[in-house]
Amino acid sequence: EVQLVESGGGLVQAGGSLRLSCAASGFTFSIYDMSWYRQAPGKQRELVASVTSGGGSTNYADSVKGRFTISRDNAKNTIYLQMNSLKPEDTAVYYCNAIRTHWRQTVDYWGQGTQVTVSS
Repeated sequence: EVQLVESGGGLVQAGGSLRLSCAASGFTFSIYDMSWYRQAPGKQRELVASVTSGGGSTNYADSVKGRFTISRDNAKNTIYLQMNSLKPEDTAVYYCNAIRTHWRQTVDYWGQGTQVTVSS
């Protein structure tokens, strides 16, 4: 059974930090690109950060560049999102995503999400 389990969310004051984790199981983690998405109330889900399967390349939304860092540990089947200098507009449910395209077929998995609330 494929599982992506996020943890580390919570309530934090503006300017604070949180570290999210996403533990994966049930698939070959090391060959999947991994991403963090978020969805705020009344808004569409948006890409926050992504990292390639080998960890050699990362990508960030402009709104989080310089504040968030995505990383992965393929030995532990886990990705992380270090979030610093948090702002109230970072409040959202954060989701972990795994995706792989092979022979023009795309397979992707989603976690259940973890709530991040930043108070002003």
